[in-house]
Amino acid sequence: MIENVFVAPVAGPEIESGYIRIAGDRIVALGAGPAPDVPGAVRIDGEGCLATPGLVNTHHHLYQWASQGLAQDATLFEWLVALYDVWAAMDAEVVKGAATAGLGWLALSGCTTSSDHHYIFPKGRGDLFAAGIEAAREVGVRFHPARGSMDRGRSHGGLPPDAVVEELDDILAATEEAVDAYHDPSFSSMSRVVVAPCSPFSASAELMTESAALARAKGVRLHTHIAETLDEDEHCVAQFGLRPVDYMEKLGWLGPDVWFAHAVHLSDSDIGKLAASGTGTAHCPSSNGRLGAGIARVSEMLRQGANVGLGVDGSASSELTPLAGEMRQTLLFQRARYGPGALTARQALELATLGGARNLGRENELGSLEPGKLADIALWRVGGPFASAIADPVCALVFGPPPPLARVLVGGRSVVEDGELKTVSHDAAGRAGAEAARRLARLAREKGFTAPKEVGQG
Repeated sequence: MIENVFVAPVAGPEIESGYIRIAGDRIVALGAGPAPDVPGAVRIDGEGCLATPGLVNTHHHLYQWASQGLAQDATLFEWLVALYDVWAAMDAEVVKGAATAGLGWLALSGCTTSSDHHYIFPKGRGDLFAAGIEAAREVGVRFHPARGSMDRGRSHGGLPPDAVVEELDDILAATEEAVDAYHDPSFSSMSRVVVAPCSPFSASAELMTESAALARAKGVRLHTHIAETLDEDEHCVAQFGLRPVDYMEKLGWLGPDVWFAHAVHLSDSDIGKLAASGTGTAHCPSSNGRLGAGIARVSEMLRQGANVGLGVDGSASSELTPLAGEMRQTLLFQRARYGPGALTARQALELATLGGARNLGRENELGSLEPGKLADIALWRVGGPFASAIADPVCALVFGPPPPLARVLVGGRSVVEDGELKTVSHDAAGRAGAEAARRLARLAREKGFTAPKEVGQG
């Protein structure tokens, strides 16, 4: 029983002082006023706290925790070219350490569910996909691992080196195996697999269409990158004679079972197609800013009825980014582009919660505080000596830096208490990420590759 707490349920009216009752892994009641007496209930005093749904991260590349701070001043394509060969040296140990740190960091910013788009699978380096899933189980967050893929290397007009791409038949077989082994469609699921070819400039049309057919046959969702930069737009027109959204439409990649990462450079027609088809997007403002990609038309997408969630993106293009901070980034970027009425604090909170849940197809289970939904809850300390100067706790959460966390619950289980990880050792999780970075650098050097801090450096 969480009591004496300001409740921002996202769906439904806010409660200035009330309670949330949890039984098992579900919310069973919430309301205003004193909490009812429930014999045997564990009681959490929420005085000075704001309760929100746990945040939902809808785009990440967890392995990139091991390659932060490189190619610092690069465009997207320059950054990729600088890092592809380094990433090709990763093994399962690197992925496990990077994912442990990355997911721990997300939990420490109020995240209870995260996707992970992993698309590089060098041969003979262990089970990289399983390594991420193992890390998520240990940290205790819900996980939507996306089995990514690339089959279009430089020799076939793609961007990645041929050494990091796979054959089409191998990709489809491995993807099906991943779904069969790790996808749990149940209401309380901690693991749901996504089918996710990397991008139009690294995946063939055959891979895109065959992947869509596989996902729909298996009843799982689809994810990929599109329209992140103007370079990509020009590449698609040159290679396929179509802009990215039109190309996705041709390949059968629009629909309510699809969400795209970034979608920065969209026309009015593109936004209309996404809204009409129910296709979602993952907005990643810090990464887009870091790479100079642009500012997505989030406010306009919302006005037309398109769904938008938030993502931190891979840590190599979004160093140490907390998911809670992406609410503020989104609000500020939209207001910088469109004016102060472009996005409210509560809209930003909805993007980070229910918008993300819709992208993952879990809006009936996650993303809002309602009886019958899973007890994934973030409890923010907004009543401290400085933050308490802001009377509106949702404003304090979104407009300022992320407040300290009193609790993060996943299915009623404490993953974070008083700003410390409880499921895994707080310090050990951080050390695992640092060791993954050292290991990846060593493995890459052994293959003759180093990544520069800036493009043009050796």
